[in-house]
Amino acid sequence: MMNAVIFDAFGTLVEIRNRQHPYRQLLRLGSQQGRVAAREDMRWIMTNDCEVAEAADHFGIRLTPAQLSSIKDALDQELESLNLFQDAEPAIEQLRSHGVKVGICSNLAAPYCESVRLLIPGLDAYCFSSEVGLMKPDAGIYLSICHMLGLASDQFLGASPERVVMIGDSRKCDQNGPRQIGIEGFHLDRAGAGRFGNLLRFAHVMTDTTGLDQ
Repeated sequence: MMNAVIFDAFGTLVEIRNRQHPYRQLLRLGSQQGRVAAREDMRWIMTNDCEVAEAADHFGIRLTPAQLSSIKDALDQELESLNLFQDAEPAIEQLRSHGVKVGICSNLAAPYCESVRLLIPGLDAYCFSSEVGLMKPDAGIYLSICHMLGLASDQFLGASPERVVMIGDSRKCDQNGPRQIGIEGFHLDRAGAGRFGNLLRFAHVMTDTTGLDQ
């Protein structure tokens, strides 16, 4: 039987209608000051519970009050533009009506976490990278969301008939990553090129094929 479904957030349940890339703006200012950007910069941002000013301090980026205000304004514009995809709530309702636990596992910088919780309240678990210090596709973050959902390891390592699945718009993070620990990962392709082009189809397939509506 189906036990739980794990969703990614951005690009899957939630869309950003006004992208401002505030953290890229921060790192760009650092580059202008002679700081060499590193691959791990975004990872640090995504795995630490901090605000923009704290991130700037960590990277040694000097911000004038006007620059800090501009980046914060960009961040606020992004947060205000967050919106649920039309199929998000119906898909979640379909799954929960069949007794399926629902959680979110997503790589999010700290300021985005509460906004996502407010957009999609009342789920069984929320696992955000900046809060747990782990980032997809690290195996540990998938283990974390499973534990938050109250699932024992044998429920997603193939020793149990109960199924745990994940879906998101990244093949690396939402399809292949969770498969490391036995979670069935699926890719959401909203362009319609893949098996699942929307969440309602995914929810119906998951419930229909597990026999939960028999």
